[in-house]
This record gives sequence, C-alpha cells and structure tokens, in this order.
Amino acid sequence: MMKKIIVCMLVAIMTAFMIMGYVSAASSPPAAGGMLPDIKLSMPRDSAEKSYLGLGFFGFGSFKIPEIKASLVIVEIFSMYCPYCQREAPNVNQLYDKIEQNPALKGKIKIIGIGAGNTSYEVGTFKKKYNVPFPLFADGDYVIHKTVGEVRTPYFIGVKINPDGSHQVIYSKLGGFEGVDQFLEMMIKLSGIQ
Repeated sequence: MMKKIIVCMLVAIMTAFMIMGYVSAASSPPAAGGMLPDIKLSMPRDSAEKSYLGLGFFGFGSFKIPEIKASLVIVEIFSMYCPYCQREAPNVNQLYDKIEQNPALKGKIKIIGIGAGNTSYEVGTFKKKYNVPFPLFADGDYVIHKTVGEVRTPYFIGVKINPDGSHQVIYSKLGGFEGVDQFLEMMIKLSGIQ
C-alpha cells in the first residue's frame, strides 16, 4: 500500500514539473539568439501576398515563418485595439516602403503582422484603415500570442532565415522603434545582410 502511495506521489510530482516546464517555456518571448517557436499561419488567399512571401501561387493550408523566402523576416505582434500599434502603423508602413524601394533589400527582408486576439475581420479592418501593404494574419484565439509568451503590443521579432532553412531570432522587443532608418540599419546589421 505504501509503495502505491509513493508511486502516485512521484507521478504527480513529475506531472507537475512537466506542466510547469511547458508553462514556463511559453511564458517568455522568444529570445535573441534562440529559435522562433513553432508558429503555423494560414496561407494568404491573396496571390500578391503569397508572391511577396515566396510561398507559391497555388499554396494552400498553412506555413511556418521560416518557410518565407527571405533572409530576414520582421514579425510585428499587434492588436487593432492597441493605440500604440495604431500610432506605430505609419512607421511600419514606411519601413516596408524603404525595404521595397531599395533593390539591395527588396526580396531579402519581409514584414508580416500577427493580430493577437484579432479575427480575420478585425485584421482586415486594421489593414484597410492604416493602408498596411504587407500580409497580416489573424490570431483570434490567441494561440500564437500564447506561443510567443503573451507579449504586450506592439512587439517586434526579427528572424534570420539561413540558406539551409534553419533560423535564429536576432531581435525580440516590446514597443515601437525610435526611427525607421535606425531600426532598418539595426536589422541589417544584426542579420548580416549585405
């Protein structure tokens, strides 16, 4: 009888540690130098967005961020209800424009946004209201938001995609950026893009 009690207690303790390990793994944002958590995004319906991401015209289903055809992917975690995200939207649009207008950077750096707690309708409303030119993805059930540590918004993550398909987080911070040129320069430096 005593053996059964000890075994049950050990199983309970091991289970508690596994649960705590899972919770702590998801309770902090991706760290610079580490890997991005496994995030699946729905394939964009818009063919121009598929093309921008390099996912192919006929792609269906879902994809992961490291599958985007780029050397660097800048991910913005935002919410359409976040006043800081609304204020930052013109800066992020300007960042996109600077990248797309520079032949040395176009195709090498891509930007996406993930709407934490936002439905497809809400993401579409944000995209239209702020004239967002890059792909935005809904996370209405907060699954992605929880995966990245339930960060506050706006939150930016820079993901370097290596030629062999591996990846590394090079930037992970809360808040907007001081200046578009300074932020872009820092991203280029951190990623090693030539």
